[in-house]
Amino acid sequence: MESKSSVCSKLLRVQIPHARMKYPDSSLNKIKYIFWYVYTPFHPIGRNALLKLHFLRHEEIQPFLIGKIDIEKSLEAVVDLLLKEGYGNHFVAWEDNGELLSLRRVEDFIHQYHIRIFENGEVRGHYEYTPECHPVRHMKKVGMENRRDDFLKIIGKYIV
Repeated sequence: MESKSSVCSKLLRVQIPHARMKYPDSSLNKIKYIFWYVYTPFHPIGRNALLKLHFLRHEEIQPFLIGKIDIEKSLEAVVDLLLKEGYGNHFVAWEDNGELLSLRRVEDFIHQYHIRIFENGEVRGHYEYTPECHPVRHMKKVGMENRRDDFLKIIGKYIV
């Protein structure tokens, strides 16, 4: 049996496609879309610099626990299921301590489902505003909802 770190390393080497934004209807949201389309590749650099310079702080882990998976046995299967359901890499998101993966499925330009998988097997997820449409609401967790049942419909057989 392969070690936990070996399985994680293999998975993380696989190119997980980026989550795709949905094209908005309103003119204001189209402007936001264009800005984020150009800015997104640079966001992790800016975010990490602001964290290092202590202009931003992020030390918490999102609150909505879905359950746990056996990393060694189920990680790749869970990620495969999520990718088939339209989830993709969400590298614009905060990086929580112990996080292996952060994936999202954009419902529309305004809302998204966001799921994180951690080294200890915890799976956490929520429904929220996209950072592209409402960055301040997103950062302040306005409208963040527990949608555990929605996630369980996809990966429930792997959750303990």
